[in-house]
Amino acid sequence: MLNKRTSAENSFLIWDGDCAFCSRCVQFIQRRIRTSAKIVAHQKTDLKVLGLTTEQCNQALQWVSSDGRIRSGSRAVAELLKTANGAWPVLGVLIDLPIIRLFSSAIYKLIAKNRQHLPGGTAACALDSPD
Repeated sequence: MLNKRTSAENSFLIWDGDCAFCSRCVQFIQRRIRTSAKIVAHQKTDLKVLGLTTEQCNQALQWVSSDGRIRSGSRAVAELLKTANGAWPVLGVLIDLPIIRLFSSAIYKLIAKNRQHLPGGTAACALDSPD
């Protein structure tokens, strides 16, 4: 769709460029999910312009839509998928349904909390504990 693609061209998926697990996930996205959204490590962009902080970006993926809306974690994934080609938008809509969002958010948080232990993860991937 023209509108979806135009909107995606001015949207950003912001990720933690210091995290090896995140880097592998972004490589998967770039190989398999066709979107015109800009996929950028937070260390290589002006977060203030996007309305984000380093802390937000260290904790979760961030989606900044063309109209400035910010979505984090599993909702950022859902928004990215909604702008993609093929069947990906259907998955994005499903992930964003309220009842499924509860589960997808919990799963995202579990993965984020343990990303240093996952394939490709390193000690640099560990999140700072808010304790």
